[in-house]
Amino acid sequence: MKRLFVAAALCAAPALAHHGWSEYDQATPLTLTGKVAESGYEHPHGHILLETPGKTWRVVLAPPSRMQARGLPPEAIKAGATVSVVAYANRGKPDEARAERITAGGRTVELR
Repeated sequence: MKRLFVAAALCAAPALAHHGWSEYDQATPLTLTGKVAESGYEHPHGHILLETPGKTWRVVLAPPSRMQARGLPPEAIKAGATVSVVAYANRGKPDEARAERITAGGRTVELR
């Protein structure tokens, strides 16, 4: 019985760590264009630090498998690349946004 409880708790931990999208203001889309300062192509979601005029945004992207399948390889969002994202700002973290789509290397990719 104790082992079953421990196994269930360990399986639930990753689910608890994952956030919902309701923390992002989907009523007000933003279009952000700038230079990638840092990128991460890891699970559960990729990310970029996007330097825009006057502000650096942490932009949450889709899972890497989805980005790869839709034609956005890691090289397209490496540091130094110029990209545009249509995104929604996080209600509680003023420097974070969730990307709906990204344009990189002349190609637009839907992330949802």
